[in-house]
Amino acid sequence: MTDNTTGDSTTGASDHGDGKPTPKPIPRPGPKPGPGPKPAVLSSTVIPVVHPHPPTDPSKFGRIDENGTVWLKTRDGEREIGQWQAGSPDEGLHHFARRYDDLSTEVEILETRLTAGTGDPRKMAVAAQALADQLPTAAVIGDVDELSDRLAKLIEGCGKSATEAKEHRAKDRAAAIARKEELATEAEQIGAESTHWKSAGDRLRAILDEWKTIKGIDRKTDDVLWKRYSAARDAFNRRRGAHFAELDRERAGAKSKKEEIIAEAEALQDSTEWGDTSAKFRELLSQWKAAGRAPRDQDDALWARFKAAQDVFFGARNAATSERDAEFAHNAEAKKALLADAEKLDPATDLEAARRAFRTLRDKWDEIGKVPRDQMNALESRIKQVEKKIRDAEGAQWRRTDPEAQARAEQFASRVAQLEDQAAKAEAAGKDRDAKKLREQAAQWREWAQTAESAVADR
Repeated sequence: MTDNTTGDSTTGASDHGDGKPTPKPIPRPGPKPGPGPKPAVLSSTVIPVVHPHPPTDPSKFGRIDENGTVWLKTRDGEREIGQWQAGSPDEGLHHFARRYDDLSTEVEILETRLTAGTGDPRKMAVAAQALADQLPTAAVIGDVDELSDRLAKLIEGCGKSATEAKEHRAKDRAAAIARKEELATEAEQIGAESTHWKSAGDRLRAILDEWKTIKGIDRKTDDVLWKRYSAARDAFNRRRGAHFAELDRERAGAKSKKEEIIAEAEALQDSTEWGDTSAKFRELLSQWKAAGRAPRDQDDALWARFKAAQDVFFGARNAATSERDAEFAHNAEAKKALLADAEKLDPATDLEAARRAFRTLRDKWDEIGKVPRDQMNALESRIKQVEKKIRDAEGAQWRRTDPEAQARAEQFASRVAQLEDQAAKAEAAGKDRDAKKLREQAAQWREWAQTAESAVADR
């Protein structure tokens, strides 16, 4: 009989000193340490729930003979698995049956994990194979054939699952590579062409954020794609930097030009040459607009200085204009008063008195000065009517007192022709103002000629 107090790997029993054997658990094999592929779906740390099978009668699968030899029944016949001397045969059968249950539980855990997809099928295949390799020599009593079949199916299932996982990883890798290629191409287009600096910069950062979330690409391929994105981003940053450097130079030039404009405006702000200076300020404003923008933090302050100089000048001009308008309005009222007196003159009654009074009124008229533009024509028309009335009276008197009316009429006509000829020559020479005056004189002489001719005809 085998020693029943020390226990060994054959019987799997040991003595704790009280005479009752305690089963010694069989070490559970696992995958060899070292790097391995990542789980296909979920982490292998997930512990599946295993529901224990109802106890099986161990006598169906084994026996202990009168010598204490333990036999396992298989489809290939019986084989000896150890010795039992620590108790009754029934206790021995249950002892070895519990060992079988431990193996069965390990197999069931692997089956559950494979079905649930909670582990790496390659690692599970290694664990299942280790159990299968252990099974032919395992000191257990139970349906070893059924357990062997389960392990074979488990190993086969792990192989299929590993293949599927590999295919899935390959698809994921291809999709990840394709997406990064799309992102790299988009980045290259932005880096080479875009001038929308704000939105393009935001998009490059968004591409980088998405890039970091894309996994499952081999290092070599990922490095190639990353270099494309990085080069595109660098190209964009260089172009953007060059653009803003040039913009800074342009704004510095605009600042210098606007400071020159301000200096000129400030030199003009106290001018009282309203017309010429107004035109000059309009020219300065055109130059200001053409100069472009100065640096953002200075442009508003520069404009405030330029506008202040304008406000000084135009404020003074508006005040002067208001004063002038008041003076012109007063002049208009004074001329209206003179017109009231002039229009009362009656040259038909006393031509000489009317002539003297009109000369006095006309001198006062000229001394009064300018009137508002919108009243000028009406007032001048009224004074000319008075003047014409006196001239008409003079002409009538002259015709009545001139013995040689016909000669004068001819002389007037000759004078008209002479003046019109002079006017034509002046106009041909480009002297429009002289031509205008000559024609006005010719019109007056024509009027006198017509009057003289009428006087001759009336005689």
